[in-house]
Amino acid sequence: MDIFIHLIIEFVSTFLHTIIDVIPIATIIFGFQFFVIRKKIPNLKRVLMGFFYVIVGLALFLQGLEDALFPIGKMMATQLTDPHFILHTTEDIKAGVEIHWDKYYWVYIFAFTIGFSTTIAEPSLLAVAIKANEVSGGSIGIWGLRIAVALGVAFGISLGSWRIVTGLPLHWFIITGYIIVVIQTFYSPKLIIPLAYDSGGVTTSTVTVPIVAALGLGLATNVPGRSPLLDGFGLIAFASLFPIISVLAYAQLSEWYGNRNNNSGTEDDS
Repeated sequence: MDIFIHLIIEFVSTFLHTIIDVIPIATIIFGFQFFVIRKKIPNLKRVLMGFFYVIVGLALFLQGLEDALFPIGKMMATQLTDPHFILHTTEDIKAGVEIHWDKYYWVYIFAFTIGFSTTIAEPSLLAVAIKANEVSGGSIGIWGLRIAVALGVAFGISLGSWRIVTGLPLHWFIITGYIIVVIQTFYSPKLIIPLAYDSGGVTTSTVTVPIVAALGLGLATNVPGRSPLLDGFGLIAFASLFPIISVLAYAQLSEWYGNRNNNSGTEDDS
């Protein structure tokens, strides 16, 4: 009973803070509507009810982050970096055997799988994929785009976890990644470039960010010699950068495959 009361108190507090956060957005929207455009809002009651649903949904989501996603991410990072799990033998632990980066392979596998699964479930990515499919007349597949982005996020988070374990400087990876993006931009189909750049932004949203942030902080806290402030953050940058690379690569491969089929068809006709 005490736990239930505690949860209600926490939710009410989160709900009130959410109202405060949403007030500036509502003020700008209604202010422009009434004082700049000077038109009444159609179905005002329905719009206000929608704002109420948004506030309740945000409050529930934020409460879920604090009670579930953040603790799970930190717990998984703690368990996967536990010397008892990595070394398996008490003798090595007592002897103080140094744990090299290659011993953390379960961390990299977990980072890859969690990056892929959370991105596939990302609502913002689904919305972008559906709109891209509609605008392109079906030439851009919904699942093709989602899988390409998810693979990019998965690889990026796995590489970012490896960076945290090894302690290599973050800027090396980010600078190299954007150099690759610039080179790809010159050789990719022009129609896919804006969509690829947007795909890097939609990954850092409601589902992916909480778990990725918790994983990065958990790794930096539990890997010896790492600073949560210097090494724990930056993992989300990998989740934003590598989807751009993967979507551009997906477009380049699709274009190459299409050209090869066209060339082979022309040769057969001749």
